[in-house]
Amino acid sequence: MADVDRTRPVGEVPAAEEEIESGGEQVYVAPPWKLMWWRFRKHKMAVISSVVLIIFYFVAIFCEFVAPYDPDGALLQFKQAPPTAIHIRDAEGRFQFPFVYQHKRTLDPETLQISYVEDTSARYPLRFFTHGFTYKLLGLWKTDIHLFGIPSAGEQQGVFLLGTDRLGRDMFSRVCYGARLSLSLGLVSVFLSLALGVVLGGISGYRGGAADTIVQRVIEFIRTIPTIPLWMTLSAALPATWPVVRVYFGISVILSLVGWTWMARVVRGRFLSMREEDFVLAARLNGSSEMRIILRHMLPSFLSYIIAALTLSIPNMILSETALSFLGLGLRAPAISWGVLLQEAMNLRSLVLSPWVLTPGFAVVISVLAFNFMGDGLRDAADPYAR
Repeated sequence: MADVDRTRPVGEVPAAEEEIESGGEQVYVAPPWKLMWWRFRKHKMAVISSVVLIIFYFVAIFCEFVAPYDPDGALLQFKQAPPTAIHIRDAEGRFQFPFVYQHKRTLDPETLQISYVEDTSARYPLRFFTHGFTYKLLGLWKTDIHLFGIPSAGEQQGVFLLGTDRLGRDMFSRVCYGARLSLSLGLVSVFLSLALGVVLGGISGYRGGAADTIVQRVIEFIRTIPTIPLWMTLSAALPATWPVVRVYFGISVILSLVGWTWMARVVRGRFLSMREEDFVLAARLNGSSEMRIILRHMLPSFLSYIIAALTLSIPNMILSETALSFLGLGLRAPAISWGVLLQEAMNLRSLVLSPWVLTPGFAVVISVLAFNFMGDGLRDAADPYAR
């Protein structure tokens, strides 16, 4: 016989059981979106990844504010400078406000290799919300306020969190600017793919017949073509004289023209299984149009699955853009994206002398992993009534 808790008065419910009962009552009356949130927040990696992506997109939107230097500004006196060390203790061991030491440039007479040595006799405090180069915030307001910097140093010293490249350009500022193009391109391409996939897949699954045959043959033809050669061919067809904005739009269209087929297959399969359901028949008998039945009744029934699938497909678009730009077939300089920045790593001499030029690659890896973990959490929360 199990032991009985004699210290608890008769009829009193334990705290743990009371929480379960109260939680169970909330589950029965909670709306679906709240159930999805409860399931999503149990996935710790998905929550952490969501926070990481929020930070990344904040940096992408306000890259002018976050970046301390002009991404195209060359500081010739700091060519291939390593990441700047930020100190909080001085040479005597006393705690100070974050600061950096003066860096002196030295040249090895035997190897002719440039190196930088800290001069502890001169230090510059790090300041937040400081003045720097002038820019337009969101293209509307002209200002020169930046998140951090060392205005007291002038051109004598800089704060380079990720070092500089062979032209003396701050890598942290360039990675921040590159996040705007790389991350937004994935979103634009995915939403274009979503529009094409939902429309064509919905027509194929709901109407059937000749429309279904034509759409499926087009999908099969596109999927038989090797993806990378197709991307390379279409990207190479873009004129080299096009401005950055037009090339950006062209790359988005190319990625979406290839990526809509998987969404069309998913939508078609769902529509085939739902078009004979009772709620669809009731909508038809009520006089609803086909477009209303698709958009108001059928599509919302698996919208959570579409959101999860889109989250998992955005990393593919980011990797595709990075690969095309790295090969010189996507965005080109003076555009700044993570793929364009990784072209610097193709220079073996720069890679050996300044390995920090690979930091855009780490940004790609972190963002892709964050999207994958968040997509896993959304996929688990997509059906809030499943156990």
